[in-house]
Amino acid sequence: MSASKNPYILALNELGQSVWYDNLSRDVLRSGELQALINQGVSGLTSNPTIFKQAIADTSNYDDDMKAPGWAELSTEALCEELMVKDVAAAADLLRPIYDQTGAGDGYASIEVSPYLSADAKGTVDAAARLWKKLNRPNIMIKIPATPECIPAIQAVLEQGINVNVTLIFSTQVYDQVANAYISALEARAARGEPIKGVASVASFFVSRVDSSVEKAIDGCIKSGKASEGDREAFLGRVGVANSKLAYASFEKLFGGERFRPLRDKGGRVQRPLWASTGTKNPAFKPVMYVEELAGRDTVNTMPPATVKALIGGATVEPRLHAGLGEAKALVARLAAFGISFDSLLRDLQTAGVKSFSDSYAELLASIEAKRKAI
Repeated sequence: MSASKNPYILALNELGQSVWYDNLSRDVLRSGELQALINQGVSGLTSNPTIFKQAIADTSNYDDDMKAPGWAELSTEALCEELMVKDVAAAADLLRPIYDQTGAGDGYASIEVSPYLSADAKGTVDAAARLWKKLNRPNIMIKIPATPECIPAIQAVLEQGINVNVTLIFSTQVYDQVANAYISALEARAARGEPIKGVASVASFFVSRVDSSVEKAIDGCIKSGKASEGDREAFLGRVGVANSKLAYASFEKLFGGERFRPLRDKGGRVQRPLWASTGTKNPAFKPVMYVEELAGRDTVNTMPPATVKALIGGATVEPRLHAGLGEAKALVARLAAFGISFDSLLRDLQTAGVKSFSDSYAELLASIEAKRKAI
């Protein structure tokens, strides 16, 4: 199998990192694009409301399904869920051989609960259980945002033995809450005599959005005279990576510590950090910057199409996650000297992320409703 893998994806795999594809549509499935990427070493897939909005609302590929017997009578939101489930199920089936070959270590496809539930813990638990039952595949992950209201829901869903991809994590403080929720869920299952070996989870830590937000904040400081262009260069494209390195240090401490040891002995898996939002938004940056800087053991990097294409074309792959932890702490701490509250900036990013997904979901539902009337 490895003989046909892309050498750069293979190099990441050999360091202990999985490459997932942050993209899904009927075209991706029908054209063979996803299978071709799997053949090159891609071993998982993520989706979100924005991706589905582009896939369903902006093409005619789903029009026939909207008219299918039994689906035509569904509510708009129920129909939307069926369309998403159909694509995610097909992706999961393509990835199933990887899941089997790795003993449930990889080969997952993710689907998100409704963004409208980001402040509704009970609704999130119910939706996750419904999607899990409907998809009925072991290599599914249910995406749940790491909002304050949903942290308890994440633990409750994991306690049911449902795999979870925790999304929209920006700060190390929230990451620690997520990791502890996962460990607590495994502890609860183990205490009840329930198996923990088959439970899998990733903690999706967002990267490029952090840099974009810091750039904007520093530009504001330059305009007000609090910072110089030299200061901008010192932070440019570096804070997102630094923040991720701090999260990875927390991961190693939590999952390498005494608390997790008994769970590991029972077959419990670490909750891998997943680097999300790893496409570079600044054209001055190398397209694979976040790939090269975040390569490390027990991690996942989920990449949009342009980043996967750039990686396949070439990258310098070496373990960099451990390097420069002290510098990362110092860089983040320096933001305060310019009056920038990093904690507030990260909270705002999560709020904006929830709103962005909710807005995309609303657009998707409106488009489906309009299409149903037109076809």
